[in-house]
Amino acid sequence: MADITLKPVDVVIVGFGWTGAIMAKELTEAGLNVLALERGPYRDTYPDGAYPKTLDELTYIQRSKIFQDMSKSSFTFRHEVKGIAVPYRQIGAFKPGTGVGGAGLHWSGQHWRVLPEELQLRSHYEKRYGKKFIPEGMTIQDFGVTYEELEPHFDFVEKVFGTSGQAYKVNGKIVGDGNIFEANRSDNYALPPQKVPYTAHLFQLAAKEVGLHPFVSASSNASQPYTNPYNCQMGPCNFCGFCSGFACYNYSKASPQVNIMPALRLAANFELRANCNVLRINLDGGKQKATGVTYVNADGKTVEQPAELVIASTFAYNNAHLLLVSGIGKPYDPVSNEGVVGRNIAYQTMSTVQMFYEPGKNTNPFIGSGGNGVAVDDYNGDNFDHGPLGFVGGSPAWCNPAGVKPIAGIPVPDGTPAWGSNWKKAVKDNYTSTVSFDVHGANMVYRDCYVDLDPTYTDTFGQPLLRFTFDWKDNDIRMSRYVTEKMTEVAKAMKPKSIHVSVKNFGDHLDLRNYQTTHWAGGTAMGTDRRTSVVNRYLQSWDVSNVFVVGSSVFPVGIGYNPTGLAAALTYWCAKAVREQYLKDPRPLVAA
Repeated sequence: MADITLKPVDVVIVGFGWTGAIMAKELTEAGLNVLALERGPYRDTYPDGAYPKTLDELTYIQRSKIFQDMSKSSFTFRHEVKGIAVPYRQIGAFKPGTGVGGAGLHWSGQHWRVLPEELQLRSHYEKRYGKKFIPEGMTIQDFGVTYEELEPHFDFVEKVFGTSGQAYKVNGKIVGDGNIFEANRSDNYALPPQKVPYTAHLFQLAAKEVGLHPFVSASSNASQPYTNPYNCQMGPCNFCGFCSGFACYNYSKASPQVNIMPALRLAANFELRANCNVLRINLDGGKQKATGVTYVNADGKTVEQPAELVIASTFAYNNAHLLLVSGIGKPYDPVSNEGVVGRNIAYQTMSTVQMFYEPGKNTNPFIGSGGNGVAVDDYNGDNFDHGPLGFVGGSPAWCNPAGVKPIAGIPVPDGTPAWGSNWKKAVKDNYTSTVSFDVHGANMVYRDCYVDLDPTYTDTFGQPLLRFTFDWKDNDIRMSRYVTEKMTEVAKAMKPKSIHVSVKNFGDHLDLRNYQTTHWAGGTAMGTDRRTSVVNRYLQSWDVSNVFVVGSSVFPVGIGYNPTGLAAALTYWCAKAVREQYLKDPRPLVAA
C-alpha cells in the first residue's frame, strides 16, 4: 500500500532528460496536465554550471558529481549467459547521468542524424549482400520507420538544439562542403559550423591527402547567439574545453535546461518533481492498461500517482528495467529466443589513434568544444563495399578536440615509464605536441547479448538490479580493426614522430574499468513485429497501449553515430502520433 495517493494527472513522464523534456513540451502544448518525475536532484545551469566552480575536473569527472550514484543503484555484468554477474560499483566504462537533465546535461554536444540504411539494416543487408551474409546469432532488424518519415523531426531537433553545422545537400541541391554521405535535408542547420581547431585542421588536410572526404562535424554547441523555436536563448561557445561531464556555464551547449525548460516553466499545466524514484508502472487487473506509477519521494514515502498516459523516458537500458519490474511485456529468454523486453542490447566499439610530435608543435589541446571537430564517413554504415570484408556495420571517425583535461588528459608515447621524473618529462613534452582521433563504431545486436533482472542483487529500494549479459563479438572487432587500419593511413599522412593505436583484439572482453562511451541502446526495441519488438513503430507498448517508451532503448540495432539526435527525432515522431492519433481515439495505433 502506498503512503500517499495523489490526484490523477493526464500524463506522467518517468525520467527528465532530453526525451522526457521533449515529451513534456509536446504534451503540454496539446493541453494535457503533465507531471515529470526525475529520480535525481534538481539541476540547472545555475548553480550546477556556475563559473568558475564548474571548471573542476576532480569534482565533476574523477568524483562523478553529476553522474549516477552507484551506492544507491547500479547494474550487474557478466560476459556470457552461464557466467556470474557482479555489480558495476564505480563509474568507469560509461557515465550515466542523474538528476534533472540526465545525460543531456553532461553530454558533449555531438549531434548526428542517422544513415537511412541503418534504419532498415536487415532489409538493406539482405537486399545488397544476401541473407547468408548476416552471421548466425546476429538479431538485427529494421526500426519500422524510414529516414524520410523522420527527416522533418531531425530538422526540428536541430533547430531546438541550436545545432551548428554545414549541410551538403538541401532539397536535392548541393549547398556546401558538408558530409557527402549525408542523406538529403529539408533545410540547413540552425547555425553555421563552429571554427575548426588546429588539430582538427591537421586531420582534415591529411584525410583529404589520402583520398577521404572530411567535413566539419555538426555540434550542439552554438557558434553564435541563438534563439530557438521555443524562444530559449543560447550564447556562443567560447571553446573553454569543459563540455563532456560538465554543465555549460555559458549557455552554449544544448541541454534540456537551456533549450526546453525555460519554456516549460511558463506552462501552468506542467510540473516537475525531482528526487522521485519510480518503482513501477501500475497496471489494472487485466494488465491491459496503465493506471499510473508508484514512486518513493525525497522523504522516503511511497506515493501512488494515477495517470491516464505513462511515458517511459529514462536513460537507455533503464527503460527495460522499468518495464521488467512493472510486468509489461514478456522478458527475453536467449535460450528459447522468445520474449522481447531486454532483447537487442547494443553498445559501441571505440578505437583511438594518437600521434606524437616533437616538443613545440603547440597543439593547445586545452582549447576545445564538445561536439566540434572534423569527421569522415567513408567507412560508416554501408558507405563502402562490405561484400569481401565479412562483417556487418561501420564506423565514422573524427578528430574532436573537446578539451584535454589536466588529470586524465596526459597521453605519453610508448615506452614511457609509468611514474617518476622521466614520466613527468614525457607529460610536459607531449601535452601540447599530441593529436588524437577516434574510430567510433557500431556494435551489432546478438541473441546472447541482453538485459534482465538480476536474481541476487537489489538496489536501495529493494528492487532487483538490471543485469547485463554482454561481450564483444568477432564481427564488431573485425569491423573496428579494419576501419582503424584504414584510418591509420591518415595518421601517417599527418607526419608525427610516432603513432600509438589502441584497438580491440579478437578475444577481448568488455572491460568496465576504463571509459569507452556512454552510448548504450536497445532493451525495448521498436519494430513492426511484436514477436521481436517491445513497442510498435510509434513507440507504443504492444501490451499496454497507454504506455509509450522513448529514448535510445527503442533502437533495435546499434548505429555508428552518437544516439542523441536519433533518440530526439524519434521522440518527436512519437509525440506527433500521440497528439494526432492517440488522443483523438486512445487505442493501439498498430494492429498486433
